[in-house]
Amino acid sequence: MSQKIIVDPITRIEGHLRVEVVVDDNNVVKEAYAGSTLWRGIETIVKGRDPRDAGFMTQRICGVCTFSHYKAGIVAVENALGIIPPLNALLTRTLMNAALFLHDHIVHFYQLHGLDWADVVSALSADPKKASDEAFKYTSNPYATGADKLLEVKQRLKTFVDKGNLGPFANAYYGHPTYRLTPEENLIVLSHYLECLRIQRIIAQCMAIFGAKNPHPQSLTVGGVTCVMDLLSPSRMGEYMSKFQEVQDFVNRAYYPDLVMAGKAYANEASVLNDIGVNNLFTFQEFQLGKNEWLFESGIIKNGDLSKVYEVDENKITEEATHSWYVDNEPLHPYDGKTNPNYTGFVDGDSIDHHGNKVNSKVFDTKGKYSWIKAPRYEGNPMQVGPLANIVVNYAKGNKNVVPVVDEFLKETGLPLNAVFSTLGRTATRCLEAKIVANNTLRAFDNLVENLKVDQTTCAPYTPDTSKMVNGEYRGRYMGHVPRGTLSHWCRIKDGVIENWQAVVPSTWNASPKDANGVGGSYEQCLIGLKIADVKQPLEIIRKIHSYDPCIACAVHVMDTKGNNLSEYKVNVNL
Repeated sequence: MSQKIIVDPITRIEGHLRVEVVVDDNNVVKEAYAGSTLWRGIETIVKGRDPRDAGFMTQRICGVCTFSHYKAGIVAVENALGIIPPLNALLTRTLMNAALFLHDHIVHFYQLHGLDWADVVSALSADPKKASDEAFKYTSNPYATGADKLLEVKQRLKTFVDKGNLGPFANAYYGHPTYRLTPEENLIVLSHYLECLRIQRIIAQCMAIFGAKNPHPQSLTVGGVTCVMDLLSPSRMGEYMSKFQEVQDFVNRAYYPDLVMAGKAYANEASVLNDIGVNNLFTFQEFQLGKNEWLFESGIIKNGDLSKVYEVDENKITEEATHSWYVDNEPLHPYDGKTNPNYTGFVDGDSIDHHGNKVNSKVFDTKGKYSWIKAPRYEGNPMQVGPLANIVVNYAKGNKNVVPVVDEFLKETGLPLNAVFSTLGRTATRCLEAKIVANNTLRAFDNLVENLKVDQTTCAPYTPDTSKMVNGEYRGRYMGHVPRGTLSHWCRIKDGVIENWQAVVPSTWNASPKDANGVGGSYEQCLIGLKIADVKQPLEIIRKIHSYDPCIACAVHVMDTKGNNLSEYKVNVNL
């Protein structure tokens, strides 16, 4: 007899995400549904605004990846109006973007995703000396893993336990049968978890050096950047370089070795392997390192076939809302997209609670609408975006920045290339992406320094290219790769103000509900066939979903833990 398991909310993510799965008598997932339960609505807010203000508003889509949406909002307007920023501005944006990527990826691996892989309670029984020796198996120069340091970390953990709780490590499924790290390996990860709290502050400071603050930096403008005095200050430039190098060191000596360690430990754990999800991959060019040089390239892979990489045709992108809480269901290109909410709510149903008992619940209306996320499609097909797509596409294209790093990881772990199409692969490729960014960003820094010697221009004038106007309207877009995958913003400008705006974000692609053909996005598809060891502790579901680093953006209403409305708000957007 089938049973429904509900995980709501998925914690340790940005935003509000709910997952419902139906399992058979053997606890194998037969159906899966993922939905965002809160509405963003930024696309509606920017309508009628001056295009120069769009970036400052769109960055409020998210408090985590603020620079991504900020840059997207700025570049979409530049693209529409034909405004080309000077090279100094483009390279400065790369330095800020690198800070965002490294902050995002290290925090995801340790603070958000780490407890899916590491059993903190197990670390209490670790031998610090053995753990210190263990660290040398994964790097010749381990980070923060001396025996004395690890003893201190173990004692800090014991202090939490002696107080009757695990502090920041509470409420996890410790002791779950799918954990694979030894006590000593868990202690190593725990030490780096704590170190990451310090390192993430340093990389956030790198963003603030050129952006004035973090989150929500403020130095980008249509045409370039405004931080010219920082760029001309040797002390500020030197501060960025030294801080970035400290974070680079952490990535190479802590993050990457921990990933190799996890790769070896989980190589035979079925719950993190063979969950292809959507094997259509989509990524876009990102990280300008020089005048005509980019770190990552664009491309499409269809049906997991790495022998052929297709060029991206942005005219083949659509969004539809058959199972999304919006009025218009038809597939539309983002330039013509509509954002008219139509919330139809939940329905009565049964599910399994944390004690394994069947209870009456409010559940998704899976035959109707069940998510605030739309269903983007490329040539009518769902796509997986993110570090997995970015690294695999670039590897298949023979990108010289990517191939050696991937080959070295596969050699060190003994994993086959097809292992990337999995939960473990998504987690691994995020680390590989961080390593590639960390080890190449200062190439952009050096090129910026050299270019400043002959050209100190940082902003182009706000002069629209009238030849780009068609039928009284400018159209433009940003498309690029951000920490969670391919992001695009699409704008139409008419009579000097924004006529329409659509943001197709990475988690929209991956967390897509089912489309008109009944085909779900990567979250839903990757869960099918998953065997859950204990329905009261669905760690396998959480681990898979976390591997995408979900970013489900901002809220307009609140619900309590039983699904009851506490209050409702109606916002008049036609002021």
